[in-house]
Amino acid sequence: MTARQEKDFPSHNVFSRVGNKAELIKKTIEYCTNRGGLEDVLNICQALGVDVRSESDISGQGQPILGYVYLMKSGKYYKIGRTSALGRREYELGIQLPDKVTTVHTIKTNDPLGIEAYWQAFFHVHE
Repeated sequence: MTARQEKDFPSHNVFSRVGNKAELIKKTIEYCTNRGGLEDVLNICQALGVDVRSESDISGQGQPILGYVYLMKSGKYYKIGRTSALGRREYELGIQLPDKVTTVHTIKTNDPLGIEAYWQAFFHVHE
């Protein structure tokens, strides 16, 4: 609302460059930790319950996380993503989309983040 009233206020696109909500919170926590004097903001961000550990920290001893990369179809649209539970993810997408969701292909991998990024980049370039 402020952006509509003040021409110098940054647009919502500025914040979308940071990433999703979890990434924004992680970066804010990192910033507040390094700067000091921002304990009130740090406490608010930490209370939001976002896990700020890296994926290698979560899996323990730097071991890669096992998971799946999937290709799902709903109507004429396709979705590439990653999950640790295929059935749950298909159900979640099914209740969000108007058309029936079907799993076209899955890949079980120890690098779901990397495989997902590769295929999304591949199809983005070849659109």
